[in-house]
Amino acid sequence: MVSLKLQKRLAASVLKCGKREVWLDPIEGNEISMANPRMNEAKRKGCHSGYGKCKDTREPRLLTKILWMRRMRVLRHLLRKY
Repeated sequence: MVSLKLQKRLAASVLKCGKREVWLDPIEGNEISMANPRMNEAKRKGCHSGYGKCKDTREPRLLTKILWMRRMRVLRHLLRKY
């Protein structure tokens, strides 16, 4: 069995919780020990995934069609309201 003390501590710091709250699957022990847990946990949590990190156009993040639909729904709702 590989010692996962470091991985557990890093995961706890990224998730901003206690070490006792972090559960690491014993079956995946080797996989966890090989991984860079801080980066993986941060990515899973959604850190460092804002618009500044996107190297593509705006389209993949939020489709203009969806933005348009949202805008129209809001406006229609306002029209019904007043």
